[in-house]
Amino acid sequence: MSNTPGYYIYLISSLPALQFGEKAPFSFREFLEKCKGLIPQKDIGIIKSATFIEESPYDETRPILRKWRAFDAALRNELVKIRASRKHVDPNAYLRRDGYADPSVANVAMNAYKNPSMLESEEILDRVRWWVLDEITIGHYFDTDFLITYGHKLLILEKWDKIRVADKTKTLEEVLTKT
Repeated sequence: MSNTPGYYIYLISSLPALQFGEKAPFSFREFLEKCKGLIPQKDIGIIKSATFIEESPYDETRPILRKWRAFDAALRNELVKIRASRKHVDPNAYLRRDGYADPSVANVAMNAYKNPSMLESEEILDRVRWWVLDEITIGHYFDTDFLITYGHKLLILEKWDKIRVADKTKTLEEVLTKT
């Protein structure tokens, strides 16, 4: 399988810019619908599978996916270590494969954990996720990799849209059990 990206100038230039904290302009499902007919089905499959952690395998030859998954695993591992330490449990049974070597991930996880507000804690984590998505997208302006990170950002915005309109505590607990 080739990891040479396709370029989708028309599609990507027609997508609205996404900003953390704003309402999602459309759902992830609608985003995939917008892609149909404009990009190959194979790339739609890559975008779809890349945004779900456990449900689908992803193309490990794509550097952007390796970077994202390594960061995501490192962040989740740091949160597991903090929670396990609090409960006096061995975290090793819950750790995911890692490979991200940025020590600031532990600091972010600790800052989120120490925040007394669950909403603010989750916002800290999502802001860092957003920042990492921005960083790994540098140089990818009109390709499949851009669409992958755009999909991830849409999912973050959708989560916060749900949090804003629902019973915040209940919704956040539901979202956190899924991630």
